[in-house]
Amino acid sequence: MTDPFVVIGGDAAGLSAASKFAREAPDRDVIVFEKGKWVSYAHCGTPYYVKGTVERLTDLLSLSPEQAAERGIDLRRNHEVVGVDTDAETVAVAHDSETFSQPYGDLLVATGARAMTGPIPGTELDGAFTMHGLDSAASVRAALSEPGEFAVDTSIEYVDTALVEKYTDWEPPERVAIVGGGYVGVEMAEAFQAHNIETHLFQRSGHLLPPFGEAVGERVARQLREQGVILHLDTAVEEIVGNRDERVTAVAHDGGTTDVDLALVGIGIRPNTALLADTPVDLGYSGAIAVDEYGATSVNRVYAAGDCAEDRHAVTGEPDWVPLGLTANRAGRAIGQTVAGDPSLVGDIAGTAVVKAFDLECGRVGLLDHEQASAAGFDPVSTTVTAGSRSGYYPGGDDTDVTLVADRNSGRLLGGALVGEDRAAIRIDTLATAIEADMTIDELERLDLAYAPPFSPVWDPVLVAAKVLNGQLE
Repeated sequence: MTDPFVVIGGDAAGLSAASKFAREAPDRDVIVFEKGKWVSYAHCGTPYYVKGTVERLTDLLSLSPEQAAERGIDLRRNHEVVGVDTDAETVAVAHDSETFSQPYGDLLVATGARAMTGPIPGTELDGAFTMHGLDSAASVRAALSEPGEFAVDTSIEYVDTALVEKYTDWEPPERVAIVGGGYVGVEMAEAFQAHNIETHLFQRSGHLLPPFGEAVGERVARQLREQGVILHLDTAVEEIVGNRDERVTAVAHDGGTTDVDLALVGIGIRPNTALLADTPVDLGYSGAIAVDEYGATSVNRVYAAGDCAEDRHAVTGEPDWVPLGLTANRAGRAIGQTVAGDPSLVGDIAGTAVVKAFDLECGRVGLLDHEQASAAGFDPVSTTVTAGSRSGYYPGGDDTDVTLVADRNSGRLLGGALVGEDRAAIRIDTLATAIEADMTIDELERLDLAYAPPFSPVWDPVLVAAKVLNGQLE
């Protein structure tokens, strides 16, 4: 066929689009080029594989190459797209030391994002890792295991065996450094502590999980300290130090030097857009690809989705870049349907996210930062309350801290965050739904939420916070 749907990237957005397209348009070919070996895996599960909660690496796979073929997808791994010609409507593909040209009828760029390591020198040393990909996860788990105890599953032909086997003979580290106190840093602190390793976490700012707000960050810091994690807040790591064998021995920071045997860098990600540098495809303010409400770029028949693309924010109505799993899967599926002939909106984003910090559950959504809210044209007002997660007389409850942010003039809910040990994270979905519906704090307060002693007090913590904030607005 001369008008195939070509997808660059074989993970969440790419294979979601390909799967939906193959079902809806079986008369057209769909080709997915993936430069690596792994496809469709649960990146968010990697800390739990390192911890040991997830036993096998293959448990993190969502769709195997064989299953992709059964769906009618022409999946080509180890095929790197090295060029895009939007005039000729072709992509240049490198494979086995050769390069060939592939025409497309429609093109989806789903190239994802890459882990940041700069501007920190020393990230190339043995024992310095980013938690970005299954090979990284397997390598860290091998490094944490006793020599010879970790066996590379050679039946998985796409494991980077050489990389992982480098660490199978290492003595387990006694002390590790985590650089960055975001999602990866907090989750990996729990993973390292499960292996009884002295864990140092360095965070440049004064509190952990910055997107979740100070109330969440402060409570998570207390939890990590109680679990034995040594926190270095307001401390920037300047270098990862190695020895003559080019192996990690320490981290240098603005407070001195801390000896460590292993370093994990989790300071964020950046969208992979270099492939489009010589094309007329527009990038957004964030450096990710600019798209419309259907995932279409500035070039006809070229789409983008996932961690390399922006989306419209549900609160501001403006483009934003919040790379998360559901966003990628949802946008990919919608684009697949659109390309198949049934235009479908990719949907707005609200930055809804949850993270686990040992026994604590944390959730956030919308705009929490007052400066960001003000820059978007709002007059933000906020409150933080503490309320019980269940009826006081029913066992198993816990204090839940709820932060809500609203616009003073309209009363509109702008954002929220929750933290607690008893089903705090799932309550964020109530706030996410309210934001999508453009609800005011007054309307949120009057929601008819479920009540029964084992599940919630009469006034759910979300309703308590709404009641308090509504009083401030009035």
